[in-house]
Amino acid sequence: MNTTLATLSICTYLLSALFIARDIQQNRTQRTPLYLAWIAVCAHTLYISIFLSQNNSFNFSFISTASLISLIVAVLLLIATLNKPVEKLGVIIFPLAGLMLGLVLIFPEKPHLLHNHNWQMSAHILTSIIAFSLLNIAALQAILLALQDQQLKSHPPKRLIRSLPPLQTMETLLFQMLGTGLFFLTLSLVSGFIFIEDLFAQHLVHKTVLSIIAWIIFSSLLLGRVRYGWRGRTAVRWTLTGFFLLLLAYFGTKLVLEIILHR
Repeated sequence: MNTTLATLSICTYLLSALFIARDIQQNRTQRTPLYLAWIAVCAHTLYISIFLSQNNSFNFSFISTASLISLIVAVLLLIATLNKPVEKLGVIIFPLAGLMLGLVLIFPEKPHLLHNHNWQMSAHILTSIIAFSLLNIAALQAILLALQDQQLKSHPPKRLIRSLPPLQTMETLLFQMLGTGLFFLTLSLVSGFIFIEDLFAQHLVHKTVLSIIAWIIFSSLLLGRVRYGWRGRTAVRWTLTGFFLLLLAYFGTKLVLEIILHR
């Protein structure tokens, strides 16, 4: 059952991305890719739910965590498409979600379970994952915004750029995503300080410091947008810098310990 669900999810993720790529090529927008993506995320969710029911905990190993985050990113993107023109991001996000799930099947890891965590720790973990997922989408949006700005200034834009909303709309969407992501990042940090005994313990200090620096960067960017009208390349640089710090905070140690040192 698990393998069947994972295979269904991977195939529909990839098929959805192919349909989106075709729509970009033909400069149109259809709902079929989104329907396929909803099938993919439902199958992906069932796959994870079966593991949870069997083990009474999620597997927080490196690849499994990356797969969970890719699922949440895909779900948040699909929810955003209900009232925002961001479906073109699926051409990047959906294949990555399928890839992460495929890696879980191909490279099974030793489970890292948290059987004894309470609701406070669950709330901290959940807000952390949602914050990272939202800011992940914002980072991809920033990359598209940079490409769009460059294409419009230098030479006739390519099909992907022509299929995107106007530049001002793209910037507005970016700051909306940043604001929502910062809200959940704030909840994550506050819950960490309240519910974790020593947030600056040796195994947590780098995560805490990098997350706080990222919070300062995102907050400064939003403040600069309101007070000084920051936009364009400034917004892109600050967004990507903040997300890179969060990426190091969330996955830096797990990558070194689990993948490189096999601990």
